[in-house]
Amino acid sequence: MGFPDRIERTLELAHPPRAVWDALTTAEGLGSWFGNEATVDLSVGGVIRLSWEGGHAVDLRVERVEEPSVFGFTWPVDGLPEDERHRTYVEFTLEPVDGGTRLVAVETGFARLPEDAGRKAHDAHVQGWKNELADLAAHLDAA
Repeated sequence: MGFPDRIERTLELAHPPRAVWDALTTAEGLGSWFGNEATVDLSVGGVIRLSWEGGHAVDLRVERVEEPSVFGFTWPVDGLPEDERHRTYVEFTLEPVDGGTRLVAVETGFARLPEDAGRKAHDAHVQGWKNELADLAAHLDAA
């Protein structure tokens, strides 16, 4: 494997953990920054469906919910079957800090994928998280 198995980003947000948690775990929150529309079953094993203009949609499977500090889900990799070995795992950890919340976003599981698909997914998700987390920050700042 010639690419990392992990993407990690840390943001310092000037918003309380409850506001960040709601942006990450509610249909209203997710549909405002991570897709155009969302439905959420926030229970372990539940499904979060994100959809975008143009008809693209993805189903995330909720794996971990420790309100209000840890939220994790699996993400299917485009172009591969949606079985367990073709999914990555995303986890958000929220920590209260002076003036707001430290958010750590980690995605792992690229090494389980076929080499070409793993490399392509990793590279796309590196850029994707940069964009999506900037959108999350902008959403929170506009609220």
